[in-house]
Amino acid sequence: MSDQPVITEQVARQQEPITLTAPARRDSGLMATAMSHEVDDSAKVMRLQSLGVRFGDKLAVRDVSFDVLENCVVALIGPSGSGKTTVLRALNRLHDLTPGSKVEGQVHLGEVDIYGGDLDATMLRSRVGMVFQRPNPFPTMNIYQNVVSGLRFAGVTRKALLDEAAEAALVAAGLWESVRFRLKAPATSLSGGEQQRMCIARALAVEPQVLLMDEPTSALDPAATARIEELLSELRERVAIVIVTHNMQQAARVSQRCAFMLMGADRAGELIEFGPTDQLFNHPSDQRTADYIDGRFG
Repeated sequence: MSDQPVITEQVARQQEPITLTAPARRDSGLMATAMSHEVDDSAKVMRLQSLGVRFGDKLAVRDVSFDVLENCVVALIGPSGSGKTTVLRALNRLHDLTPGSKVEGQVHLGEVDIYGGDLDATMLRSRVGMVFQRPNPFPTMNIYQNVVSGLRFAGVTRKALLDEAAEAALVAAGLWESVRFRLKAPATSLSGGEQQRMCIARALAVEPQVLLMDEPTSALDPAATARIEELLSELRERVAIVIVTHNMQQAARVSQRCAFMLMGADRAGELIEFGPTDQLFNHPSDQRTADYIDGRFG
């Protein structure tokens, strides 16, 4: 099998492509290393415009606007309760599952407003995948079944195509060599780090345009965390990534763009600053950003 994923006619019909349309230098000790200058600001995959989220009468997030770019990792940083995960979950309509929730503003995937009523939520989630804080393998499925579960849900049944997609996704997730001879083993038999990479492979198998990651290394040991971080630098060449992290060193290492969020006076999360990671870490335009990065609060 090749190490590149295959898009079948059947999947292609269900996933029709969407048209993509300073102060003095600070010594924070957190130098951004992900080379943000490599990103093309005109290559917009997703655009957030005045995004707000309410739960009943409570405003949780207000007026968040930024672009998710090709070949780019966007890190969402900020204290607990500042709305990072709330924003992340809005990007593939997971709040649809929460009674009383309401999303305001617009989120465009290419030219399509994902809240405009024309895009089915299930289809959206194949284009905007999600990896959660803790690995969540399907416990009754083996490794292979987990990885191809999204394709099977989309109606792909031909074994040769599933085999090739499984291998390609596992290669991309850096897991193929360690599991290739035990694909029928229970997914729960993998270590925590391996389970998380398998969940990444499961999301990649349907070839999403955007991959959302909610603190994907917070439950992992340092070695597994390092492997996931290395993986992100490779994955951004094929999929735009948005990651929530509380680890400032991680944000500096893996991201090319960074968004700093903070809870406002009315306890609604708001975007304080967004820009290239090296600029935000070393030349922030807002003193609150500098204070947070320097550890003065949070």
